[in-house]
Amino acid sequence: MLDRVLDFFSGELNAYFQAKTGVVGDTVSAGPIVNDSGKYAIQENSIAATIINIEEDAILRDQLAEVRYQQNQHVTLEPKLKLNIYVLFSANYTRYDQALKHLSLVLSYFQSQRVFTSTNFPNLNSAINRLSVEMQTLSYDQLNQIWAYIGGKHLPSVLYRVRLVSIQDESLSNVQPPLTTINIQTGGQ
Repeated sequence: MLDRVLDFFSGELNAYFQAKTGVVGDTVSAGPIVNDSGKYAIQENSIAATIINIEEDAILRDQLAEVRYQQNQHVTLEPKLKLNIYVLFSANYTRYDQALKHLSLVLSYFQSQRVFTSTNFPNLNSAINRLSVEMQTLSYDQLNQIWAYIGGKHLPSVLYRVRLVSIQDESLSNVQPPLTTINIQTGGQ
């Protein structure tokens, strides 16, 4: 599911970039910022969308299992795992002004599109009901810690929290036959 979210945002941003700049091709792609040898994994003159943190949204956590009637059986599914993911968009350009220009396009896109539903965005996977995006403001210390954790030198970047990615295992694990009769006894003991 996480890969689908990043692929969706990459595709939407690439279409937005093409409409705004006329550049054909993928400017934004999902992937790591730094590879195992400590060098940038981002191609030059492009933007990487990288998940840097995943957290469970405890406020919206369901407490009860979901019961469905499916294939003539009662199926019990554990509550959905509702996640917030933190996506860092990092611009790796040879010219600093181009990095800022393209990062500004990311900012303007998410300023104009904060909520994504499969109704409004047909490219969004139908298993994803709704995504909302909000920019995260980082202190200098937090920014330093993120780039030290990533293991790379600072690039122009912006961090967004994407709410609410739901993950549900649809395998039929707890299956019971349906109720067909109900016996009620009344009266004494």
